[in-house]
Amino acid sequence: MRLVLIRLSAVGDIIHTWPLACAIREAQPRCHLTWVVEEPLRPLVEGHPAVDAVFTTRTRRWRRRPWSAVTRAEIGALKGAFRELQPDVTIDPQGVLKSALVTRWTGAARRIGLARPWRREVLAALAYTESTAGAAGRAHVVKTNLEMLRAFGLTPPGNARPDGTWLAQRAAEKRPQGPWAPSYAVILPGTAGAHKVIPAATLAEVSRGIIGLGMDVVVAWGPGEERRARAVTRDAGAGAHMAPPTDLLELAALLDGAALVVGGDTGPSHLAASFGVPTVAVFLASDWRRNGPLGARTTVVSGAATGPGGPSKSARLPSRRRVGAQEIVAAARGLIDL
Repeated sequence: MRLVLIRLSAVGDIIHTWPLACAIREAQPRCHLTWVVEEPLRPLVEGHPAVDAVFTTRTRRWRRRPWSAVTRAEIGALKGAFRELQPDVTIDPQGVLKSALVTRWTGAARRIGLARPWRREVLAALAYTESTAGAAGRAHVVKTNLEMLRAFGLTPPGNARPDGTWLAQRAAEKRPQGPWAPSYAVILPGTAGAHKVIPAATLAEVSRGIIGLGMDVVVAWGPGEERRARAVTRDAGAGAHMAPPTDLLELAALLDGAALVVGGDTGPSHLAASFGVPTVAVFLASDWRRNGPLGARTTVVSGAATGPGGPSKSARLPSRRRVGAQEIVAAARGLIDL
């Protein structure tokens, strides 16, 4: 069987799709699995033990310049790769228009997506030949992804969680070096949505509390996050260090070497959890039951309201209360003392 898995973005969502790829590989060891992902996120897929080939998209650039020669050439090349592959089945757990469009381009006879209310966008269904239900109740998205195995007559595994060991091994030699001590904590000040952002002052106070536990703090950052990272580092004082610019593999290596990671509802928090690093995730306005980090040593501090009991296409929830620095430090201390 030639199978195409469509999960274009984002970092956390890709990590939460790893167990689906692993389950497919375990159930169908002779299948050929191609993963389609956005080009900048390719390192999160390429080299995965369940993946045979990686195709990439650049949908953000394609939307900005839909009629340019470069866009037409890149889309044409992707369609050509699908024609050469001739997939039997395409599975799309992302459930949005851009992933559904790529699903349609694969030309597979079976194109499987999620049913409502698990699917994020209604019109995505136009690309599918069949839809499957996700997990019952307010289940984690990993469980909903795994429910798609039922389309193949397979029973989903019970307690699967993302395992990033393969990526940590691949990135090991790219660990950034700096003036911090060998035992360090990583603070993640950035996140994709404004409703998820932990105030810089809170993170600076958290950093001071962690330094008081005997660790240096390294403040990691990505595009658009440098100013916040500088503010956290400056206000945290002695023992806090700003990380150098990192690509995905360098960030992975930095997280894998940490004694502790503290961040919000953001992809790097999920990445750290997949490595088995003690990880404190702060959820301010989203449902940790649905999208929380899964790992052997994780804990969540939530300021969000309690969500509905049933399934939902989104983890977004109203903010219920402010989360203070001392609460986050206490959660970190609890993880370290385990």
